[in-house]
Amino acid sequence: MAASATPAPVEPAQEVQVSIPSSEVERLHLKFAKVTDAFVTTEIRVPGTVQPNAYKQVHVTPLVGGVVTQVTVEIGQPVKRGQPLLQIFSRELAEAQTKYIADGAELEAEHKKLVRTQELVRLGAASRQELEEIEASHQVHAAHVEESRQRLLLLGLTDQKVSDVAAGKRADTSIAVPSPLDGVVTARSVNLGQVVNASQDLLTVTDLSSVWVEANLLEDNFAAVRVGSPAVITTPAYTGRSYRGAVSYIDPQVDPQTRTAKVRLVLENPGLALRFGMYMDVLFSNATGRATVAPNPAVQTIGASTVAFVPVEGEPGKFIQRTVKTGESSPSGIRILEGLKSGETVVTDGSFLLRAEAIRQHP
Repeated sequence: MAASATPAPVEPAQEVQVSIPSSEVERLHLKFAKVTDAFVTTEIRVPGTVQPNAYKQVHVTPLVGGVVTQVTVEIGQPVKRGQPLLQIFSRELAEAQTKYIADGAELEAEHKKLVRTQELVRLGAASRQELEEIEASHQVHAAHVEESRQRLLLLGLTDQKVSDVAAGKRADTSIAVPSPLDGVVTARSVNLGQVVNASQDLLTVTDLSSVWVEANLLEDNFAAVRVGSPAVITTPAYTGRSYRGAVSYIDPQVDPQTRTAKVRLVLENPGLALRFGMYMDVLFSNATGRATVAPNPAVQTIGASTVAFVPVEGEPGKFIQRTVKTGESSPSGIRILEGLKSGETVVTDGSFLLRAEAIRQHP
């Protein structure tokens, strides 16, 4: 089998020399200017996607383990803060209430013993040492009761329910898991009859009144976009509609593959029109950054090429036609991406005449 030929490397475009007779140079009234390195206002357009506002998204977890006896919400359902989302039957909760009742009974018995001992000491029938020992035991039992009470509160019972337990009312064996905020159920991983553990992620509730738009900013544009930079955001989903936001965060890490960093904008979401994962077009229209800039008249188009004319030093009437790659244009000049360096001299007024001469000399 014959070996495949290695493709020849592509040669870079050659510079073209344009010569004007010295007698004609003055007639052309050519003017010159320097290419500069300056701060310019640019437009930067980057793609982005809608993401949930992580500061307004809560994963719902139970404070006690048990068996799920009821689930009252579905994915996509709006909920209010405090609304019960599910019920859990918990042996742990029942045992904690029983312990609270038992600790309370022991404290009551210890209190009666303390009152009797105080009376005996007053009558001289008991020693001061006995009273001090009983007072210490009473304090220990009181601490146990408070500990049991705090545990019930941590398990999710309200102060009123804890008071009902202390009053001897029937202990609750089920507990409701409430919504932590107003929002929409955006994830559910729990079903009826499921055995769950404390702190297990069961539901996700998200406040959709505002969302994040995350975009990828090229490394070349880091100097032009910063926290607080305004942007206009549009999406193909809603033609003619635009959103306004500002950069709230820029990732300090650069992706080594794409050479981009994540930027985040916070958008209000009226009508909940913006959905997670939607494509967004982010336009930074007032971004200011340092760039190589040439005067607008210096750049001409010949065919598919964009060129500028650089005078040959010490040789009047001779010019180099230089192919350049340009960026956005503004009243202060046109951004030069390739082909010219800061400090070089270019022809401004009259460059279109040189263009015509270049086409004539190099058809």
